[in-house]
Amino acid sequence: MTAPKRNRERSVLLGELCAEFVGTMVLILFGCGVVAQVVAGGALTKPPGGLGDHDSISWAWGLGVTLGVYVGARLSGAHINPAVTVSLAAFKDFPWAKVVPYVVAQTLGAFVGALLVRWNYTEALGHADPGHTFKTQYVFSTLPGNGVLPVSEWGALRDQIIGTAILVLLIFAVTDVLNSAPRANLGPFITGLIVVAIGMAWGADAGYAINPARDFGPRLASYITGYDTAWRDQYGNFYFWVPIVGPLVGGLIGAALYKVLISRYLPMPAPPEPGRAPAPEG
Repeated sequence: MTAPKRNRERSVLLGELCAEFVGTMVLILFGCGVVAQVVAGGALTKPPGGLGDHDSISWAWGLGVTLGVYVGARLSGAHINPAVTVSLAAFKDFPWAKVVPYVVAQTLGAFVGALLVRWNYTEALGHADPGHTFKTQYVFSTLPGNGVLPVSEWGALRDQIIGTAILVLLIFAVTDVLNSAPRANLGPFITGLIVVAIGMAWGADAGYAINPARDFGPRLASYITGYDTAWRDQYGNFYFWVPIVGPLVGGLIGAALYKVLISRYLPMPAPPEPGRAPAPEG
């Protein structure tokens, strides 16, 4: 490989990694930001809870996905989720050599986004929860049963596998040009709606992380800024692995289901009739 070609490939990869970093950071700025507003800000209003609820959290996370994808889609495809990246490598010929760099960029983006949220909400979080306990820990990272429902880490793992399988199956569907993919650049918007729907229907058992970078990056950010229990759940068990393993397994299951049950049966585009130019679409 010549030096100019090698440099071009490095430049392309750097642009892709920047897109994954910024796209994931945007996701966290809106996602963790809205949870901080609802949990910390809501605790300080009269009456309590006046700055949002579960629905506003679901909508902001979904819009964060939409906006993050719009930021990075042209450069990298805007996976902004290691479960999506690994599933694309396993089932859509995404280069395996790019998986680790993409995952690192996504996790760093989530980490930096969470640090900005932590910094911005320093006063509100400190007033609502001076000890930086589980009361506000889930602003940044998920807990089984959102810290209140009687769900174990194994129940949360099941939830994360199912939720991420739904996410990746639907992402594969709406990005498949052989299927009824959204047009007019609406793919990111539909993807955001998928996350809103998952949040509203599958948000109780484990906080619908459905994204290892979304959970690990903010969890690390919270740990180094005063949340000593960040790696554990409310039962004292090590929990940080659940929102990593569950989404990675679930993503592969969702991708496999789409390939086996849908993709293999989709009709291929018909070749043009011999001697005729392809007709324009529409």
